Amino acid sequence: MTDATEPVYYVISDLHIGGDEQLEHAAFLDELLEFLTRLETTDENAELIINGDAFGLWEFTEIEGPAKFDALVETYPELFEQFHATGENTPITLLPGNHDHELAVYDEYVERFDDYNVDVVQEQSMTRPIDGRTIHFEHGHQRDPNNRIEDWGNPHATPLGYYYNTLVTSRAGRLSDRGRYNWLRDVQAVTPTERMPVWLLSKYFYLEMHPVLRYALVPFLLLFNVSALLAVLAGLDLAGVWSVPVELTATFLSQFGPAGAVLWSLLVLNVSLAGLVLLVGIPLYLIRRDVRQTIQRFGVFETALTVDDETPYETAAREVFAETPETAVFCYGHTHRPRVQAVDDGVLVNTGTWLKRLHRRDGIMGILPPVFYPSYQLAAVRIAADADGVAVEYEPIEKPNPSPEELTLTERLLTLGRQPDPSLPGRVVVEGGADVSQTPEIEATD
Repeated sequence: MTDATEPVYYVISDLHIGGDEQLEHAAFLDELLEFLTRLETTDENAELIINGDAFGLWEFTEIEGPAKFDALVETYPELFEQFHATGENTPITLLPGNHDHELAVYDEYVERFDDYNVDVVQEQSMTRPIDGRTIHFEHGHQRDPNNRIEDWGNPHATPLGYYYNTLVTSRAGRLSDRGRYNWLRDVQAVTPTERMPVWLLSKYFYLEMHPVLRYALVPFLLLFNVSALLAVLAGLDLAGVWSVPVELTATFLSQFGPAGAVLWSLLVLNVSLAGLVLLVGIPLYLIRRDVRQTIQRFGVFETALTVDDETPYETAAREVFAETPETAVFCYGHTHRPRVQAVDDGVLVNTGTWLKRLHRRDGIMGILPPVFYPSYQLAAVRIAADADGVAVEYEPIEKPNPSPEELTLTERLLTLGRQPDPSLPGRVVVEGGADVSQTPEIEATD
C-alpha cells in the first residue's frame, strides 16, 4: 500500500492556448475543463503541473505584454473560472515554455494568475519531492538551438522559433478562414518543422486545388511510376533499340476494339507527360543536388529547422541524474511526442501535446502528395509513489478523433486501411534503488 499523504503529480504540457484570430480555437477545451473538474474534487494529495507552452503568447502579434492576459481571460472565461475552482483543492503550477516565455518576463503575470489560483514559476526548471527522491521538470526548449532562450526573462529575447511563430504561425491564424476549408490553423500541429512545405503542398492539392483539376491529375500521378517506365521503353522503341514491349502492349489493347483504342490514347498521353517530366526533372534534380552540396560546403545552414527529439534529452537527463543522484524522473515536453525511456538510474518522460497530431501517410504508388491523417492523443502523466518505487504512467483523456469529413474523399480512399492508431507509452516504475522496471518502451508513432 502507498501512503495517502505522499504527493501525486499530474503533468500536462503544450496546450498552446490562444493566438491571433483562428488560433483562438482550442479543440480540446471541453476535455481540459472536465479534467480540471476532476482534480477539483480529488481526495489525492495532488498537484497539477503545466510543464510549458500552456499558452501561445508568441502567437499574439497585435497586442503586447500582459494585455495578452486580458485577451486570454476574455476568450476563455470558463477556463480561468475552472482554474480558480480547481486551485482551491489542487495546487496548479505553471512553468513557462518558449511560447509563453513572457510569463517569466512580467511579474504582473504572476500576480494576475495568482488571482486564479495558478502559481507561475518564473524559472526554466524546477523539482518536486517524491518517495524520498525528486522529479526534475523543464519544458525542453533549452535543448533546442532554435528555441533556446539564452537570456531568460529578457523581453527582447527572440530565438529563431519566435520569428517562425510570429511570421508564419500567427499569419496562418489570420488567414485560415479564407480557404475552402479552415485548415491552415492546424499549422501548430505540424512537427517536425521540416514537414511544413510538404504539408502545405498536401493541403493545397487535396483541399484548395479546383476539384476538376485535381481529379484530372490523380490518374496521371497515380500511374506516374508505370508511365515513367513505359516512357523509357517508348524511347527505346523510337531509337530502334527494343520495340517488343510497345508492340506487345499495342497488340494486347487492340483486342478490345474501340475501348482498347481509347485506353491506348490515354496511355500515350500519360506516357508523353511522364516522358516530359523526366526530361525536365532529371537535370533539375541534378542541379538541386549540386546546389545543396555547395551550400553545405559553405555551412550556410548549419542548424536544422527542428531539434533532434531524442538525443539532446537523453544527454540532459544523464547529466541531471549524475549531478543529483536522488533524481528519479526527468520530465519534459516541447517535442509533442509522448515518450518514456529508462536512462541510467531514472526515467525520461515526455508529456506529449493536447494539440491535434498529424500522421503522415505516403502514397503506396505514384507520386501523389502524402496525406496527413489527424488524431488526438490527449493524456496527463501521473507520477506517484508506488509500493515498488516511483510510478510513471499516462492517463488518457478521451476525445473523439477529428471527423472523417475533415479529410477529402480522395484522402480517405488513399489511407483506407492505413489509418493511424497511436498508443501511449506503458507504465514505468523507478525502483527505490537504481533499477528501473517497465513495460517495453513505446514511443508515439507519427
